[in-house]
Amino acid sequence: MPINVLMPALSPTMEKGNLAKWLKKEGDAVKSGDVLAEIETDKATMEVEAIDEGILARILVPEGTADVPVNDLIAIIASEGEDPSSVQAGGAPKAEAPKAEASKDPVGENATPGGGQMSYARVNEAPDGAQPAATQGEGARVFASPLARRIAKQEGIDLAAVTGSGPRGRVIERDVRAAKAAGPAQTKAPALTEAPAPAEPPKAAPAPAKAASPAGLSVDQVRGFYAKGTYEEVPLDGMRKTIAKRLTEATQVAPHFYLTVDCELDALMALREQLNRSAGQGKDGKPLFKLSVNDFVIKAMGLALMRVPAANAVWAEDRILRFDNAEVGVAVAIDGGLFTPVIRKADQKTLSTISNEMKDFAGRARAKKLKPEEYQGGVTSVSNLGMFGIKHFTAVINPPQSSILAVGAGEKRIVVKDGQPAVAQVMTATLSCDHRVLDGALGAELISAFKSLIESPMGMLV
Repeated sequence: MPINVLMPALSPTMEKGNLAKWLKKEGDAVKSGDVLAEIETDKATMEVEAIDEGILARILVPEGTADVPVNDLIAIIASEGEDPSSVQAGGAPKAEAPKAEASKDPVGENATPGGGQMSYARVNEAPDGAQPAATQGEGARVFASPLARRIAKQEGIDLAAVTGSGPRGRVIERDVRAAKAAGPAQTKAPALTEAPAPAEPPKAAPAPAKAASPAGLSVDQVRGFYAKGTYEEVPLDGMRKTIAKRLTEATQVAPHFYLTVDCELDALMALREQLNRSAGQGKDGKPLFKLSVNDFVIKAMGLALMRVPAANAVWAEDRILRFDNAEVGVAVAIDGGLFTPVIRKADQKTLSTISNEMKDFAGRARAKKLKPEEYQGGVTSVSNLGMFGIKHFTAVINPPQSSILAVGAGEKRIVVKDGQPAVAQVMTATLSCDHRVLDGALGAELISAFKSLIESPMGMLV
């Protein structure tokens, strides 16, 4: 039977992707493990692998196509013994296509379970987005697409109460969104023993509203404030849309509060210089590592989380998740946005390991080659704008994390030591805390532990 290749979900929140490039062409033989195409999301470029052998019979979505919905059919592979020319867009040989009951949407988002066709899209290193079908009552199955299930879970909608419009009553994305818009009334009709009362005539639907900005103004309203010809309209790409959505939600949902400390850097700078001088050389003659202040900040934040274990946690709606190791994200700026790759077990890694890992992450982030599992998760993050001369700022928490540390520039300042004025190199750091997880005293413990490690950096080496 033919094999359907679907647009894969590269992350739990992905709804659409761009088909950047086909690496196989129609008529090419395909073996398990062959890379078929490159898919771009707002965050990364990933490869789709074949998991079966056959002939790439049809390419249904040309390369360069943007905003292809997850689970849409993008290609068909003819299995061994099948004639590639007989495979049609529905994924079945033309001779076997049903006539009277042919579905207008036989595959992809509206694919019928058990319909006799195979579908797949394996992504290199990407998490498996497949989910088992939900059950209803005494073992009755609720058939729904993975995207519909994900949206229903996010919106708290009971799939069993949604009427499916897909083939054989399958619940698809538009059904869940319609149920959300209609509210509690949009449910499956219960069985009736008597004829229902006549429904009131439906009211005229209101005119669709124009797209609004986060401030509540429509695009036309925003344009109205400015003279024509004085600005250029730049369409939002996927990354900027995601940043706008997630950080707006973060400021609206997570109650932020901020704690600021000044950290003296003299001891850290001296230790950094000593360690960098002691670095051996690789085969290419270059130092094996070159530590930055940010490497010390990452390590200090990881150790601080372990010293204050109650702060090493995230909010999960009806509970708090506490972790055994410290996972510290690090903001990396790229054109049009940023990535936050996560240093796993930052408390256990050496400074040189953290330094080299961050160099690798930064390079691949700018090339959009990070894997989803490399920038998802984490408990806290570090955002360092010191290289731009910024002395102090506050950062927005990146959900589901519970804090973020905003690091400013190190600079010479007058401080008081032993009752006398002295000059020291000082860095200002501000911790943004999610008050649902960290109370004021707990946040203060965390940033105090961080300050202690920065000012006594030898503690990071033992």
